[in-house]
Amino acid sequence: MAQQASLRRTLLVWLLAPLFTLLVVGAAVGYFFAGNLAQAVYDRELLEVATELSLHLGAADGRARLDLTPAAERILLFDQDDTVRFRITDAQGRDVAGDQALPPPALTSATGSTPGIPRAALARSDAPGALGAPRYGWIDVDGVRYRNIVLAAAVPGLADPQAVLIEVAETTVKRRGLTGDILLGIVGPQLLLILLAGALVWFGVAHGLKPLGQLRHALQGRSHRDLATIPMEGVPREVQPLVGAVNELMLRLDHVLGHQSRFIADAAHQLRTPVAGIKASIELALREKDPAQLQRALAAIYVGVERLSRLVGQLLSLARNEPESVRNRNFAVVDLNKTLFTATMDWVPEALKKDIDLGFEAPEGPVLIEGDPVRLVELANNLIDNAIRYSPPGGRATVRVSDDPRPGFSVSDDGPTIPLAERDRVFERFHRLLGTKTDGSGLGLAIVREIATIHGAEVILSDDTDGIGNRFAVVFPPLDQSMAAPD
Repeated sequence: MAQQASLRRTLLVWLLAPLFTLLVVGAAVGYFFAGNLAQAVYDRELLEVATELSLHLGAADGRARLDLTPAAERILLFDQDDTVRFRITDAQGRDVAGDQALPPPALTSATGSTPGIPRAALARSDAPGALGAPRYGWIDVDGVRYRNIVLAAAVPGLADPQAVLIEVAETTVKRRGLTGDILLGIVGPQLLLILLAGALVWFGVAHGLKPLGQLRHALQGRSHRDLATIPMEGVPREVQPLVGAVNELMLRLDHVLGHQSRFIADAAHQLRTPVAGIKASIELALREKDPAQLQRALAAIYVGVERLSRLVGQLLSLARNEPESVRNRNFAVVDLNKTLFTATMDWVPEALKKDIDLGFEAPEGPVLIEGDPVRLVELANNLIDNAIRYSPPGGRATVRVSDDPRPGFSVSDDGPTIPLAERDRVFERFHRLLGTKTDGSGLGLAIVREIATIHGAEVILSDDTDGIGNRFAVVFPPLDQSMAAPD
C-alpha cells in the first residue's frame, strides 16, 4: 500500500514551492541589474584611465606621442584584482604607445577620409584635447575575456590636429565579484526569510494539527460500543465539517446497530416459540407407542417446521430488503399488469383451499414503472398472502392495477378492519393485532414497506371501498418517458 503524504509536509510544499519560484525569478532579475550596475561602475573607471592617458598626449617630430613615465604608467594601470592594458594608435593606424598584444582600436561606425575613425569622431576632436564619445565592448586576448573602451582624442601641439584612438582593456574579476556581492545581498536575505517562514509554518502547522491528534486519541480510547457524538468544543473551524460528518456517521451507525440488536432480539424471541413447539412434539412422539397418536405428533412437528421455515424465510427477506443494506439496485422497466397477474395466479390454489374469491383487475394497456422485478413479486406476494390469510372463508380478495393518477396497484381483503390507531404500527416488525387468531409472523407488512422504500413508492392503508375489510395501495413514481421498452 502506498504511503500517504503528510498533511504538514503537503502544506509546507505548497507554501515553499511558490516562494522558491519567486526567489529564482528574483535572482535572475537581480543578476541582470547587478551586472548592469557593476558594468556602469567599472566602465567609469575605464573612462577615467582613458581620459588620464589623453591628458598626457603630445607631439614630437610631427607625430603624436605619450608623455608618461614608466612609474606613472604603473601607478595608473595598477589594480590588485584585474589586469589593465592599453594601446594608442594614430589616425593612420600607427602605434603611439601601449601593449601591442591588444587588438588595434577602431571606431568604424562610419566611413571617412581617415581610415578607422568615423567622420563624426573627427568632427568632435577638432579642438586640441577634445574627446570623442567612448565606445565600450568586449575582446578576447590569449583566451582571456576583457572589457574595453575606445576613445577618440585630439593631440595638441601639431600643426594639424590629428585624432588618435585610445583603447583601455581590463579583465572582469572585479565585475564578477561585485555582481556576486550584489546578488548575494539580494538573494541571501530572501532565502533566509523563506527558510525561516518554512520553519515557522512547520511548527505552526504542527501546533494547529494538535486538535486532530487529540481527536484521534479520544477515538482510540473509546469502546467499540460507544457511538456517542464527538464534542465540538475546541475543534478548529476548518475541522468542524469533518467532525460533523463523523458525528452523523456515528448517529447512523447507532441507529443501524440499535435496529439490528432489536431485530436479533425479536427474531430470537419469535424463533423460540416454534422451536419449543417442535421440541415438545418430538418428545411426545418419542414416548408414544400408539400409531394414531404418533401420527398426530408427527403432523404437529410438520406444522411447526413449516411455521419455522416461513418465519426464517421472512427474516431473510426482511434483512435482504433493508434500504440501508441494498447497494446495487437492478432496476428495469416493469409492466405491473404482467407482474401482478403472474403473482396473483400463483396464489389461486391457496385461495381455493381457503374458499377465498381471489380476483384481478387491470387496465388494457401496460402500466410501466421502474423497479426490481424480483422484489416487486415479493412485495405483491406478501400483500396477497396477507389478504388471503386474514379474509374469512367465503370472503373476497382483489388485486387491482391502476395508472391514474400514478402507476401502482392495490390489494383489498375482507379481513378485520384495522383501527386508525394501529395503521402505522402494522408495518412495524413482529407487530400483530390483538384478538386475531390467524397464524402469522408479523413480518409481511414490514417487508412490504421496506421494498416500497427501495422503489421510492408509498404504501397507503385505508378501508376497502365496499366498507368491509382493508385496502393496501402501493403508489410508484411516474416512469421517465425516455426509458426503454419494458423487459
